[in-house]
Amino acid sequence: MSSLWSDEARYSRWRDVELAALEGMVEAGLAPREALQDCLARAGDFTPEDAAKIEEIERTTKHDVIAFLTFMEERVGPSARWLHLGMTSSDVLDTSLALTLRDALDLILKDVDRVMAAVEKRAFEHKHTLQMGRSHGIHAEPITFGHKLAIWYDELRRARTRLEHARDVIAVGKISGAVGTFAHLPPAVEEHVCRKLGLKPAPASSQVVQRDRHAEFFTALALLGSSIEKFAVEIRHLQRTEVREAEEPFTAGQKGSSAMPHKRNPILSENLTGLARLLRGYAVSAMEDVALWHERDISHSSVERVIGPDATILADFMLIRFARLMEDLRVYPEQMKKNLDLLGGVVNSQRLLLELARKGMDRQAAYVIVQRNAMKLYEEGLDFRQALLADEDLRKMMTPEEISDCFSPGYHTRHMDDVFQRVFGRSA
Repeated sequence: MSSLWSDEARYSRWRDVELAALEGMVEAGLAPREALQDCLARAGDFTPEDAAKIEEIERTTKHDVIAFLTFMEERVGPSARWLHLGMTSSDVLDTSLALTLRDALDLILKDVDRVMAAVEKRAFEHKHTLQMGRSHGIHAEPITFGHKLAIWYDELRRARTRLEHARDVIAVGKISGAVGTFAHLPPAVEEHVCRKLGLKPAPASSQVVQRDRHAEFFTALALLGSSIEKFAVEIRHLQRTEVREAEEPFTAGQKGSSAMPHKRNPILSENLTGLARLLRGYAVSAMEDVALWHERDISHSSVERVIGPDATILADFMLIRFARLMEDLRVYPEQMKKNLDLLGGVVNSQRLLLELARKGMDRQAAYVIVQRNAMKLYEEGLDFRQALLADEDLRKMMTPEEISDCFSPGYHTRHMDDVFQRVFGRSA
């Protein structure tokens, strides 16, 4: 990913845009074929020394594209005068930026596929691993750890769809000139350039490709980062000492604290949580770039020079880190079972409530009966099931066997096959 943003790579893409434009001019009868052949033969690749030379020229010109063209004139010779004919700097900059962002997203999509594969594998591994579901951080009803991961997989699939759409939106070039009117080059040249480089021509442009496209790109990355943060925060909670149902890998020789040798901290998940904040900030910066003066100003340029490489490299890093975390995540089913039993079965309260309603009791009256027995566990330490069996009002409606049946552990998760079929297209 980093190599996409190197100076040598940037100048190579500028060269590709300029040569494709000259080729389009030749086909349109606007430039001599000999000039194209000469430029193709002499343009060459770019070394770090070449990049340094261009930067040296820029210190005088105070203009990066003019510095590049000056270098090309020195390298190619007289035929270079046909390069950039009828074009403006943004024709080169925006078209080459589209190439870079498109290629960056291709790498990110591969990363997403790796993450999804890891989550899918662990989901099926723990499809029937019972775990306490929590709302407001409080025990709610049983789920399975595989169900939790199925939800993550479905969210990642939506993220992937957004990224694919962002790739389509950003893969747009323009060779329409200083204010986008094709005053000095016909649209056929732009069409040729985009076709050759694997882009689409912008249907209409000013001096620049419109920045709502770029805002969508960086927003898709920010949403991806927010999902990764969500997963990371969950892992952090599950690793808490009081919960300890899952844990990041802790390798031989790893240390958790300079002061406390016993510590095993969720540092990978905490790292991902922090990095997601950066991605969201880059999305805001990209949105600020949408509103430019008239046909264009340069206020977006400084922002994109930072957020382009930073956001794509960061997203790439986050995905690889999270994939490795999921592949090696430690899961503790026995601790999950222990936590399930922590409150003596009160998490089956809704099932009792519904059973009483089915037997004809008014819902609110049933709620009072179930709740008062549940509260005895919290306030008096009484066993929930024993409290229910001793409740005369409840015993009028349900037999001891029917009450006990409401505590069967598999009741809440009996539809996992249906959920997995929906999410993965298979149940096993």
